[in-house]
Amino acid sequence: MTPPPHGRGAGGGGGVLGRRAYASLLAAAVFALALLCLFYGAAFAPSIRSAHPRLPVRRLWFRARETGALPAGLVLSSIPVCDARHSELIPCLDRALHYQLRLRLNLSHMEHYERHCPPAPRRLNCLVPPPDGYQVPIWWPRSRDEVWKANIPHPHLAAEKSDQRWMIVNGDKINFPGGGTHFHTGADKYIVHLAQMLNFPNGKLNNRGNVRNVLDVGCGVASFGAYLLSHDMLAMSLAPNDVHENQIQFALERGIPATLGVLGTRRLPYPTRSFEMAHCSRCRIDWLQRNGILLLEVDRVLRPGGYFVYSSREAYALDPYNRKIWRLMSDLARRMCWRVASKKNQTVIWAKPLTNGCYMRREPGTLPPMCERDDDPDAAWNVPMKACLTPYSKRVNKVKGSELLPWPLRLTAPPPRLEELGITSNNFSEDNEIWHSRVTQYWKHMESEIQKDSFRNVMDMSANLGGFAASLRNKDVWVMNIVPFTESGKLKVIYDCGLMGTIHNWCESFSTCPRTYDLLHAWLLLSEIEKQGCSLEDLLIEMDRILRPHGYAIIRDKATVVNYIKKLLPALRWEDWTFEVKPKKDALSSDDERVLIVRKKLWNQTLQDL
Repeated sequence: MTPPPHGRGAGGGGGVLGRRAYASLLAAAVFALALLCLFYGAAFAPSIRSAHPRLPVRRLWFRARETGALPAGLVLSSIPVCDARHSELIPCLDRALHYQLRLRLNLSHMEHYERHCPPAPRRLNCLVPPPDGYQVPIWWPRSRDEVWKANIPHPHLAAEKSDQRWMIVNGDKINFPGGGTHFHTGADKYIVHLAQMLNFPNGKLNNRGNVRNVLDVGCGVASFGAYLLSHDMLAMSLAPNDVHENQIQFALERGIPATLGVLGTRRLPYPTRSFEMAHCSRCRIDWLQRNGILLLEVDRVLRPGGYFVYSSREAYALDPYNRKIWRLMSDLARRMCWRVASKKNQTVIWAKPLTNGCYMRREPGTLPPMCERDDDPDAAWNVPMKACLTPYSKRVNKVKGSELLPWPLRLTAPPPRLEELGITSNNFSEDNEIWHSRVTQYWKHMESEIQKDSFRNVMDMSANLGGFAASLRNKDVWVMNIVPFTESGKLKVIYDCGLMGTIHNWCESFSTCPRTYDLLHAWLLLSEIEKQGCSLEDLLIEMDRILRPHGYAIIRDKATVVNYIKKLLPALRWEDWTFEVKPKKDALSSDDERVLIVRKKLWNQTLQDL
């Protein structure tokens, strides 16, 4: 922050110009003094902590900071705490906002479950408190099967889904026996059944490492994804913030990869050809609506030869209604060039073609049409879905597949799509080596404070090519790799390495529940946010919302940014443990970089440390 500039003529020119300059300077001084009074009043007034957090004080503060109207070195000393009713706030998925802004949303197209972020004047800008009785989460792998009830006090799902064995309330805990709407006897047995349907060896659905990335739509509490982990498979478990609004929160509390999202009107935030398998088990999606646009979106993100596993009443019921849906669904799949790979009992598995051959043999005028040549199938941030088939590139059509090695070999092998980004294999390998060295140093810095199972849910907030996540291969964690929407092409490289992630704009809130990640890693992200004209403080408050109590943040950024963040640590209550170091120089770093590692305190709604 820099002090306000002195007006011209203030030094003694006299006359009209001198008087105007003096008046301007006096007005600036009065404004700064008023802000100081408001600031210190907010810092020490006890009532502000529980007030509705749409705070003009904070707005004036940040506006003055951006315009340079505050004295240099002055830092916000406290940040208000949200009201208790906001303990589960998800700003861009807040349906109360729809009514406040009078948004006209098409409910049949699920627009009310899509992202609608609050404009700046309506952002709450406060620290989201934990619920009463919150405890440090149970560590993985125990967390797969049990969580603290106080951390997600919504046992109504247990009663509603008791016959399907989703979850069971057991004293102060909630247990997860591994059931689901379709697989009451357990997801583990269901997964083996799917492998047997496809004749994969040894009852392993990963097919010797050739099936790695899975998209599970309408995932419930993500038990399917939980039991895929033992098959060395990674599922992006996806569900909306609907009537079962806490299902994704339960999944993340269990330590299972999951995110909030919906098949509505916009493309999913993933590039084309990201998943070997998509899964829908009683997911309550109308796949026939709008000329099959939702199934065509699944087709866009499936790899050549990828599978769509569909377990639903339509696959086996004999009544006229379900028979009609099955005929229409089968006809749509046929026109999309999908073939039935297997059908047994209540499940059908379709396979996507390996080449463009079937597309080219379709009769002229067949629907759905092929996408236009100028359509970018990788464009996926706030892009409307399109009811068309995405053809393969000449290279994919020629080699009849993705050319990916089996997992885990693909993790460090340069993927073929690197050349689409103009990145060489040597650059990719060097990036992996650098991040392996950096992560090794991070863990050395934290080794006195952490235990083997301190981390489970990890987010790399600016993932580049996924080198940070790849370096955590031997740790029992999963990583959500976030690629900025301005560099969205890099996400396909991350998926081709067998990792997972999504596209995002950090000027907005992320689509996850509060307190869902144990470790956040931010490399040059905060300085980039300031370049974009967005609020660094708003991003820090969003990071606090995402981070679990006793969770860690590793911030690697310019020294000026790190120094400013250090002054905000008491206000964020991130000073439970801190460590700062000037990192070793490497090919990705600058002389001005610093590493700041912090741990978030566990506190309650009265701001008492626990």
